[in-house]
Amino acid sequence: MLDWLHSHKEFTAVVMGTAFGMAARLSMLRSDYRQYPAYPHGKIVHLALGLIAGALGAVAVPALYNKDYTAITFLSLAAQQFREVRNMERNTLNAIDHLELVPRGAAYIEGIAVVFEGRNYLAILAAFLTSLSTQTAGWQGGLVAGILSLLAAHCFMKGKKISSIATVERATVRLDGPNLYVGEVYMMNVGLEENREIIREQGMGFILTPRSDDAKVTIANLGQRQAILHDVSTRLGVYRDDGDPALLPMAKLGLKTGKLGVLVLPREKDRDKAWQAVSGVPLLEAAVRKPTKANRKSTGEGANG
Repeated sequence: MLDWLHSHKEFTAVVMGTAFGMAARLSMLRSDYRQYPAYPHGKIVHLALGLIAGALGAVAVPALYNKDYTAITFLSLAAQQFREVRNMERNTLNAIDHLELVPRGAAYIEGIAVVFEGRNYLAILAAFLTSLSTQTAGWQGGLVAGILSLLAAHCFMKGKKISSIATVERATVRLDGPNLYVGEVYMMNVGLEENREIIREQGMGFILTPRSDDAKVTIANLGQRQAILHDVSTRLGVYRDDGDPALLPMAKLGLKTGKLGVLVLPREKDRDKAWQAVSGVPLLEAAVRKPTKANRKSTGEGANG
């Protein structure tokens, strides 16, 4: 059997590359508390795309070895198809977002769509490296390269969380007449006594203190704020129904301090779980800003003439 694998390197490279490309996509496919992609049909779509991505990356190596350079055109065609996957995910999530009691928001949706596109490229890369190693070093080399590719793909899955740029602290929710505060951050005016009573009973507050000047700009982003509210409401539920604007979870910025006040009304009133939910919200790529770095570069260019 081993002799047959050595004598059929191209076939072995394609099979192993496709298998590890598919495995990379499978390892990166998660249905967590957000329940997206849905099971089973949503997963089937992405697994099928992962198989296609793995096959394209694996077949490219033997094709290039045989000087069939048209294989590059197939990779460019795959890139176009995966951009369509990004558009499909964006359109799907935008279509259902208005049905959420606490919407995801455009920035969160765009981040999810980018991730789905990018992970297909990682599947192609894993398949390509596995196939290349199999072609040059035999099936043993392909096996090592495939395992290393899976580990590398797993590392790319780990993005930053809100706790990496801000300190999350529990804060008191208080009402001064109709004025609602979380800590020292003014949130809104609550007119109805009925709504005030619900907020007193169900309301939970958190203060996010940015760790740097760059973090101040990032947590001030409206898309990042909406992502915090959506994730907490998804994990713990939300104590409201459609048509109750006064009971909508909200995040407001303390203009003098740069701190972010977060008010949530969870169905499951568990402070520890709520704190973990806020701390574990993913940091959106579209929300990250680094003005201090840009300012230093601008100052340096001006000083140099």
